[in-house]
Amino acid sequence: MNTRLVSLALAVLTAFAPAAHAVEDATPLARWQQDPTAVLQAEGIAIEDFHWLARPVVVFADSPADPRYREQMELLLDRMDELTARDVVVIVDTDPSARSALRTKLRPRGFMLVLIGKDGGVKLRKPFPWDVRELSRSIDKMPLRQQEIRDGQ
Repeated sequence: MNTRLVSLALAVLTAFAPAAHAVEDATPLARWQQDPTAVLQAEGIAIEDFHWLARPVVVFADSPADPRYREQMELLLDRMDELTARDVVVIVDTDPSARSALRTKLRPRGFMLVLIGKDGGVKLRKPFPWDVRELSRSIDKMPLRQQEIRDGQ
């Protein structure tokens, strides 16, 4: 079996497993603050909770088996430290029938990657997987991120 595929599967399973020290009923914001590398499920998330605290990257797909979704998650998980340095929270939604608030608001068609700024505005939409390097460049061009860099954050 492909070692990289096994590593990806373990990383995804680990990302979705609750941490032993995590509070079971913690809000998505509290879970992210406790573990900034955690990947959150879209169900029950109010994007407003992350305003001015994090830059949500939302990955939509019609199924977790979608090859584009799997590729995108591999790209994100491989370089999570770069995303964490930019206050990125990764949120996934692979169940169209659940009709999460994020899915209703952002209206994806199949696979879609969405970058939301700390101000709550949609900064980027991509219908195909995007590398963390390009995502980081887009974030680093944002005025608020430029201010964070100047302030040493």
